[in-house]
Amino acid sequence: MYDTLFQGLFDSDLTAVISVTDFLLCLGISLILGLLMAFVYMVGTRYTKSFVVTLALLPAVVCVVIMLVNGNVGTGVAVAGAFSLVRFRSVPGTAKEICTLFLAMGTGLITGMGYLGFAVLFSAVMCAVYLLYNHLDFGAGKNAEAYKTIAITIPEDLDYTEVFDDIFRDYTTACDLIYVKTTNMGSMFRLTYHVTLRDTAKEKEMIDKLRCRNGNLEIAVSRQEASAAEL
Repeated sequence: MYDTLFQGLFDSDLTAVISVTDFLLCLGISLILGLLMAFVYMVGTRYTKSFVVTLALLPAVVCVVIMLVNGNVGTGVAVAGAFSLVRFRSVPGTAKEICTLFLAMGTGLITGMGYLGFAVLFSAVMCAVYLLYNHLDFGAGKNAEAYKTIAITIPEDLDYTEVFDDIFRDYTTACDLIYVKTTNMGSMFRLTYHVTLRDTAKEKEMIDKLRCRNGNLEIAVSRQEASAAEL
């Protein structure tokens, strides 16, 4: 029974022509599994309509391409050349989006080869693991609130090299001056620091001391962006 369930549709010695029934069966399974992956991705994740639709259709597209290649080396080379011309004209994807696209392509590859049982099993296992990791908040930084970006405006006559070092030494475990910019027609400097707070509850206390040091000029505190180095 299990051998029959996980047997490929095209496991015969010579499969020259794919029947319409087999084609529609593989296409239908691919669409269902793509829709399942799209719904799983939408759970607890910010998403766009275009990405979810692409995720739902991608397994079917890959499935059809693999079925039409069907062991023909020349066709495979031509398809690879055609796909190499495709460029995704959108913003760079996150690691989660790239991984999900690979899962969808893998599902389409399995169904295109005719192993529908393995495709369903693969999709079910990967979707279950995906939901489990999301539920456990796997890989999330527990101290993410401690990483801050601080932008401080100071007058031009104030030497910025070590002006705040003693304050940051008391309230942070790490501090880097990453950006210096003149502003207000060159009459002020805008300093940008990446810091790691010792105690997030003392953030306001630290800001008050910084305000006393910079003459009560503008101070902006924000969470550090990790998207640039997410991969």
